[in-house]
Amino acid sequence: MHRPATEAEYLAQMVPASAGRSGFSRRSLLAGSVIAGGLPLLAACGGGDSGGGSGDSSQPVTLGSNYSDETPAKVMDAWVADVKTKNNLTVDVNKVDHTTFQNNINNYLQGSPDDVFSWFAGYRMQFFADQGLAGDISDVWEKIGSGYTDAFKKASTAADGKQYFVPVAYGPWAVFYRKSVFEEKGYQPPTTFDEMTALLQKMQADGLVPLAFADKEGWPAMGTFDQLNMRLNGYDFHTSLMAGEESWTDQKVKNVFDAWKAWLPYHQADSLGRTWQEGAAGVNNKTAGMMVMGAFISQQIDEADIEDLDFFNFPEADPAIGADAVEAPIDGFMMSKRPRNEEGAKTLLEYFGSAAAGDVDTKIDPGQIAANTQSSTDGYSTLQKKCAQYVSEAKSISQFMDRDTRPDFASTVMIPAIQTFIGNPNDIDGLCNSIEQQKKSIFNS
Repeated sequence: MHRPATEAEYLAQMVPASAGRSGFSRRSLLAGSVIAGGLPLLAACGGGDSGGGSGDSSQPVTLGSNYSDETPAKVMDAWVADVKTKNNLTVDVNKVDHTTFQNNINNYLQGSPDDVFSWFAGYRMQFFADQGLAGDISDVWEKIGSGYTDAFKKASTAADGKQYFVPVAYGPWAVFYRKSVFEEKGYQPPTTFDEMTALLQKMQADGLVPLAFADKEGWPAMGTFDQLNMRLNGYDFHTSLMAGEESWTDQKVKNVFDAWKAWLPYHQADSLGRTWQEGAAGVNNKTAGMMVMGAFISQQIDEADIEDLDFFNFPEADPAIGADAVEAPIDGFMMSKRPRNEEGAKTLLEYFGSAAAGDVDTKIDPGQIAANTQSSTDGYSTLQKKCAQYVSEAKSISQFMDRDTRPDFASTVMIPAIQTFIGNPNDIDGLCNSIEQQKKSIFNS
């Protein structure tokens, strides 16, 4: 697949769905979008042009939201009600299906965007900041900064040293399972690759699908690659590979695909035709033993069984590398370049950066951890407490492939490459050669 001529052309076509919490629904277009020429496009809530003054916090603020699935939508409704009570701020939400939001974000931001919009930390934030499509909110950070660690501030800062993003929550990726299944079968969470292989074999012999697996959307399998690469080659190699600084023909990369190939027979079959929710159903109904997924898998577990959901760290492959690198993508909000109501937009962003906003979020969504360190953990479920401790003990934290690398490379190269590998894992040399050739074209442009 050839690369579009520009980043803008690419983003107008497709951005891979993020692995974060709001990337749950792959349903049809929801309220807040319009149809033009047969293609769904984002449209801002408010009318008028994209220019505007400082605005008035007493006037409505428009918010472009990809919180389209059931639980995220409930979180957004609760936020809107809470900021109305606490700040007397009215928020008009432009709710759009997550994938539609992703696919059209560039055109949206260059057109007549909402005052504030949901987005992601890392490269995704930096790209729009560098393109001049996001508003500087460093003054907001002067008010909310005490609630965040330096790592979160770094993840919100662009190359110019200014802040453009307010983190709200994060959720780690790991290997999730049902405690009752492990107890019934006598399984123990593995800590090494050899122990993992033995567990996969035992689950299969016991009549379970060892690893629930789905990649219809293209992004879920990225999490498995990331985990394998960090365990086999280390965090620094992984980040360098994502930055285009390492060769995909390096034997280190081929070893990742070789290791994955050895485990593919234990993955749920026909994964390319299955959504991640359908895959997670196997963990929920106990027909599958485990699933490599984000903590948002909790949304697919029956409410009565949430305390039965647990996870373990992706096993260690090499003692010299260890297993202290984890993935924990950060979700949050940004301000458009020229908001119609800048004062109101910054009031809303200040709210999103508050401890109270984190409390509202994590109370409704059991798969999320508040980014603000001052948010209460008193109401955290057992899973949330474990997730928070898990990430706090990590030596290195990655943001997920489609956030840690160029978006055009993630979408136009890695999604089809990984899906090709899943369908036919027998030509790893050819696969890596193809990835490397396309990488050079993209990163050297």
